Amino acid sequence: MILSYLSYYWIKPEGRTNYGTLLDPRLFPMPAMMLSRVENSAPAEIQDTNGKWRMLMVTDAPCTQQCEATLYQIRQLRLMQGKEQSRIERIWLITDQYQPPVAQLQAVTGMHVLRADATPLNKWLPVEQGKAPAMYWYLLDPLGNLVMRYPVGSDTVKIKKDISKLLKASGIG
Repeated sequence: MILSYLSYYWIKPEGRTNYGTLLDPRLFPMPAMMLSRVENSAPAEIQDTNGKWRMLMVTDAPCTQQCEATLYQIRQLRLMQGKEQSRIERIWLITDQYQPPVAQLQAVTGMHVLRADATPLNKWLPVEQGKAPAMYWYLLDPLGNLVMRYPVGSDTVKIKKDISKLLKASGIG
């Protein structure tokens, strides 16, 4: 019993099977945020999608080519999950007054496009020193906990493996 306790808390395995950065959800509780839908300014909450896994992307400026590539990647990652894709929602949080053009909104049909205040997001979403939340996208579990973080431009195939493992291991969502 003592050996198992010691090995669990002090002996850290060297191997790792995940590609993204694992996040400890206890360190990043979701703050109260005022959100609104971009298309009609109706109030919204991230919790509206509780019960589903969520891919969360944040932008703080007009959506550039890299932003559009990330939106496409998130869409493709959801589709790559096959019959499990219904367990995943996509959320795009815009933290400035940028209004995506109609063509861009049509390209992300089915995605929750919300406007958010940057202050609570910057406090909530973990980033590396000198970086901003817009340089990553995040995976939330069905309970609203931050689980993983991926840099923009990450390898889609490796991310797909991470998400597939999480969906397979999870009995919720």
